[in-house]
Amino acid sequence: MSGTTETTEKTSNPLENVLIFSGSAHKTLAVEIATYLNLKVSPSTCDKFSNDNLDVRLGVSVRGKEVFIIQPLSPPASDNLLELIMMLDIARTSGAKSIHAVIPYFSYARSDKKDAPRISVAGRLVADLLVTAGAQHIIAMTLHSPQVHGFFNIHTDHLTAYSAFVNYFKTQDLSNCVVVSPDMGNAKRAAKLARSLGVPLAVAEKLRLSDEKVAITAILGDVAGKRILLVDDEIATAGTIVEMTRALKEKGAGAVTVVCTHGLFTGPAVDRLNNMPELEEIVTTNTVPLPPEQRPNGIKQLSIAHIFGEVIKRTVTGDSVGELFEFWPTS
Repeated sequence: MSGTTETTEKTSNPLENVLIFSGSAHKTLAVEIATYLNLKVSPSTCDKFSNDNLDVRLGVSVRGKEVFIIQPLSPPASDNLLELIMMLDIARTSGAKSIHAVIPYFSYARSDKKDAPRISVAGRLVADLLVTAGAQHIIAMTLHSPQVHGFFNIHTDHLTAYSAFVNYFKTQDLSNCVVVSPDMGNAKRAAKLARSLGVPLAVAEKLRLSDEKVAITAILGDVAGKRILLVDDEIATAGTIVEMTRALKEKGAGAVTVVCTHGLFTGPAVDRLNNMPELEEIVTTNTVPLPPEQRPNGIKQLSIAHIFGEVIKRTVTGDSVGELFEFWPTS
């Protein structure tokens, strides 16, 4: 039989099988991430029965779909965690092809060791709960310590907001600037930022007295007369920031800019920060929602939606996300 057979190749959208769901914690961020991917957030609901039990439902079929559920564990952390676990369980028992938990802020990462008798290492426990519920892949940002990554026995992408901070500060005059870490545990992250900005690093020695109180016993490095970029992973009650700023002032430091990935500003944080004239600016990201009453003066919030969106896209297409990892080396 003679003739020409034409084969028409259909160009498929690699994200056509992807569903983005949002828990109740931070729908604005979920919309930003979905918009980056040219997708819509799929419908879901979370209500409470009269006995305070959650009633969680996914509004569309997930059968055969690649499901990404976005939910930071911001306050109320327990409700948000349970909602996430229930959404994962629904996807698991409803035939989803793959299930990805996108957790921009994993609050239980702070419980990363057994440093007192008869306590739970809650970070590991919550990691196990997420996997049992159905998570096959975790995407998180700036976990409190490196070992928390190892609590998950499934594929976990530990991301950093590093590029957003570098892009922001490189537009400024940094000629008289020093990056300061409030403790030894955060020194590697702070050093990475300092190298990329081409400025020196100083490190403090911190002793935690309680959830809201710390003591700064020493500052290693030259801070006198310098503009300070005080870098931490998280600000909750701002106890560390208060004590660090006091110690820096005693050393003759100049204006202080606070830099943190997770800006929660809970309890007395806003009043504390607003009563510190040394603070020039507070630069954070949108890993957690910030209602007006939790926004201190001088705050600048950077979006990290594009970072999570890019990881979701590369996860689906099978491309590397190594350059977005928390501890990826820099040249």
